[in-house]
Amino acid sequence: GIRDAQESRGLGDVYKRQLLTSWFNRGFLVLRRIDWQTPAAILEKIIAYEAVHEIRGWDDLRRRLDPKDRRCFAFFHPALVDEPLIFVEVALMREMPDAIATVLDGHRSDDDAAPTTAVFYSISNCQEGLKGISFGNFLLKQVVEDLARDVASLKTFVTLSPVPSFARWADRALASGSEVPISAADRQALSRLRDPRWVEEAAKDAPGTDELKSALMGLAAHYFLVARSNDDRPVDQVARFHLGNGARLERLNWLADPSEKGLREACLLYT
Repeated sequence: GIRDAQESRGLGDVYKRQLLTSWFNRGFLVLRRIDWQTPAAILEKIIAYEAVHEIRGWDDLRRRLDPKDRRCFAFFHPALVDEPLIFVEVALMREMPDAIATVLDGHRSDDDAAPTTAVFYSISNCQEGLKGISFGNFLLKQVVEDLARDVASLKTFVTLSPVPSFARWADRALASGSEVPISAADRQALSRLRDPRWVEEAAKDAPGTDELKSALMGLAAHYFLVARSNDDRPVDQVARFHLGNGARLERLNWLADPSEKGLREACLLYT
């Protein structure tokens, strides 16, 4: 009957997942550096598959690949020679950044000071059909090992990461009135977020900015340090990924990504 059909589909899904996992296990994956000399067919796919910070054409891509302080690495499978499975973009810097603009800025100083910090600022899965197969943890660990070997001055490895679920969680928490303790004064401060000009005003440190920052950052701290899903893990999917790979939450960054997408989410730093 219907139940038997559903159970058969469920078993079929499990079998397909196991099969794909075996085909795409770490032993078959090939790590390749993506640079400006990489074939154009692959570079076009890097532009198309970028899922965190949009690549706005070839000039933007070159700023992320060509300078000596930038790196990009991807996993490939022998059966899919020109199809990246997942890729990560890295900036080699002298300190931990507190905003994505300092990473993506195309007007960086070109001095010879040795970098001390590798900043993983974007990781993108490329194949929708392989969603659920974990490549990211293998990729990050392999790239860390390779960079530590090739750039001896690196001492710190961090990710400047978005928080894709924070805004939705905050809306629900504020609406319920019980999920998170928040004062009337903080609610009043947060009401400024309804004004689309709040970012410009906050950047200028306009009156009320301190109150808004305190309320929003306090809410974010609760989100990461206290709120838990039903399986007692962090509610944020990016946090689960990085913390599950042995990272720690280093800090919350205020106004770290003022792009349209960033304002819908947030921006954090893990180390």
